[in-house]
Amino acid sequence: MADVPPTDEPEEAPVPAVAPGGAAAAGTDAGWLGPPEAMPAWIPRALLWFFGGVVALAVGSWLLGRLRDLLITLLIALFISFALEPAVNALAARGWRRGTATGVVFLVFVLVSAVFVFAIGKVVFDEVQNLVDNAPGYIEDAEGWVNRTFGTNLSSDTLSEQLSDANGPVRTFISNAASNAVGLSFSAVGVVFRLFTIALFVFYLVADGPRFRRVVCSFLRPARQRVVLDTWEIAIQKTGGYIYSRGLLAIISGLFHWTAFEIIGIKYAIALAVWVGLTSQFIPVVGTYMAAALPILIALANSPLDAVWVLAFAVLYQQIENYLFAPRITARTMALHPAVAFGTVIAGAGLIGPIGAILALPAAAVLQALGSTYIERHPVVDTHMTAVPATRPGAVERLRAWWRHRSGAGGS
Repeated sequence: MADVPPTDEPEEAPVPAVAPGGAAAAGTDAGWLGPPEAMPAWIPRALLWFFGGVVALAVGSWLLGRLRDLLITLLIALFISFALEPAVNALAARGWRRGTATGVVFLVFVLVSAVFVFAIGKVVFDEVQNLVDNAPGYIEDAEGWVNRTFGTNLSSDTLSEQLSDANGPVRTFISNAASNAVGLSFSAVGVVFRLFTIALFVFYLVADGPRFRRVVCSFLRPARQRVVLDTWEIAIQKTGGYIYSRGLLAIISGLFHWTAFEIIGIKYAIALAVWVGLTSQFIPVVGTYMAAALPILIALANSPLDAVWVLAFAVLYQQIENYLFAPRITARTMALHPAVAFGTVIAGAGLIGPIGAILALPAAAVLQALGSTYIERHPVVDTHMTAVPATRPGAVERLRAWWRHRSGAGGS
C-alpha cells in the first residue's frame, strides 16, 4: 500500500453532541452569575433578606425620627405610672375605687412637683429682683475695685450711656428678645400641652393597669405571659421603692435643713430646704454638693460666718443620713453603686436629654433587678485579684455598737 503524503491542514476538533434545543437553552440559562447549578440556593434568599433589612432599617429610622417626641412622652408616662401604682394598689386594697385612688395619688404627685417648682422659682425671682434693685450699687463697687486693682479709669456714667444707647448691645438684645416673644409663647404652649399629654397617659396607665395588662397578655402564650407579668411587677416594685425611699429621705433632709436654716437666719429657708432635699436625693454622686452650693452662696452674700455654719451642717447631716437614715429606709429597695448611677445618668442624658438623666436611675434599678432575677450567677474563684479587704467600722457605727452593748449590759 502506498504511503499517503502528510498535509499541512490541521485536524478538525471533535464536535460534542448537543441535545435538541441545547444550544438555545445553554445560551438562555447561563447569565452573568453562571449556570444555576453553580449558585447555591441560599444566595437569593440572603440577598432578599439583606435588601429587605436595609429598607426596614431606613423606614424604622425615619419613624423613630418622626415619633421621637411621642415615644419619649410614653416613656416618661410609663415610669411615672410605675412610681404611682404601688400607692394606688395599696388604696385599692383598702376598698377604694381604682379611678378615685389614681386621682388622689396623682393629685398629691402634682402638688409636690408644684411646690418644688414654686420654691425654686421664688428663690430665683427674688434674687433676680434683688440684683436689679441693687444693680447701681453693684456697678459702683465693681468700678471701684477694677480701678484700684488694675489702675484703670472706668466711669459708671460711661457705662450708663452705653446701656441707654439705642444702638448698644443691651438695647439690641432686648429688641431681639421682644421679637422672639411669639416663638417663646408657642414653646410655652407646647410644654403645657406635653405635660397634659403625659398626665393623661399616666392616669390611664395606672387606672386601667390591670385591663391594659390583660390586653397585652392576650397576644402571648401562657409561658410568655408569666415572664411579661413578672417583669412588669419587678419594674413597679423597684421603681416605686426607689421613688418612695428617695422621697422619704428628701422629706427628712428638707425638715432638718429647714430647721438649721431658720436657726442660722438664712433667707428663703423653706425654699432652700426643698431644694436641698430633692436635689441631694434624686441626683446621684454630685447631687449632695449641688444641693449645698446654693444655700452656701446665698448665706455668703449675707455673712461669711453663716456660709461656714451652713457648710458644717451640710457635712454633719450627710454623715447622719449615710449611717442612720439611709440604711434603714433603703434596706428593701434597690441600691445602685455610685459609679453605676453616675454613668447611667450620663448615658440617659446623652440619649434623650435632661429627661433621660431623670429616668436613668429607676431604669437602671429595673435592669439590675431583672438581671439578678433572670441571669444565672456563679461562685467566684478566690484569688488575690478578687479578695475584698475588710473595712474598719466608722465612728458612727462604733458609737452605735457601744450604745447597744451598754444598753444590753444595763438591761441584764
